[in-house]
Amino acid sequence: MISKNLVLKRKIKKPIVFDLFFKENTQQKPIIIFCHGYKGFKDWGSWDLVAKTFMEANLFFVKFNFSHNGGTINNPIDFPDLDAFAENNYTKELDDLDAIINHLLSSKFKYRKEIDVNNITVIGHSRGGGISIIKASEDSRLSKLITWASVCNFSKRSSTIGDLENWRKTGVKYVLNGRTNQKMPHNFQFYEDFKANENRLNIENAAKKLKIPFLIIHAKNDPSIKFHEAECLNSWNAKSELFIVNNSDHVFGAKHPWQNNTMPEKLKQVVEKSISFIFN
Repeated sequence: MISKNLVLKRKIKKPIVFDLFFKENTQQKPIIIFCHGYKGFKDWGSWDLVAKTFMEANLFFVKFNFSHNGGTINNPIDFPDLDAFAENNYTKELDDLDAIINHLLSSKFKYRKEIDVNNITVIGHSRGGGISIIKASEDSRLSKLITWASVCNFSKRSSTIGDLENWRKTGVKYVLNGRTNQKMPHNFQFYEDFKANENRLNIENAAKKLKIPFLIIHAKNDPSIKFHEAECLNSWNAKSELFIVNNSDHVFGAKHPWQNNTMPEKLKQVVEKSISFIFN
């Protein structure tokens, strides 16, 4: 069963678009929730192939777009809604992840017979890794945590800091998307929200609080998020496991669009390690 572009509607907040990948066999399967990264989206590159691999392992795989990632219900790929992107922030992403978990665990969820509500793993890529770590430290419903090329500190990211005086004065700053050539706007509320929630958004503190199994996967030569960040995460949690991917990059050999029928070899290695971790 592959069900794409489902819509989780919310009364006051923006809707969330999500996909489900699972074998419809009435067996209660571990739930896997995948969180994309900065300037990312659920349909990027090889993520569908990743989802299918988890599905073939008899896991219930969910991936979604953060509500303010710049996609829309009608066009969830790329960034047609830059006004929404400008209003995104870390706490909104935490709220979105919570909404997805609540939806899956609701007694009204259509596929409740297919899921094990007591076995939930969150996988976060890049910025989504940081979001996942914080959420896992707060939410006792989560069973395991896996990060792929995760950040270890939100306070040092270019989306969080920069020329603060000019940002405050103009109310907006722009980051160029090299692939789409769009100038991606960040309204100053992003910084204000971060400062207002700085303690909550401290990834180091969150990692130290984790009581659940924690797998950290990172490419040794990641040019975007340096390997040192994975080493920091590993050092902050004595029970965490660090899995090193050699001779790879931030997206483990994938790109967008991805037109092959198979995952790149390094991403396949990441997925296989993740599935093994979930079942052990």
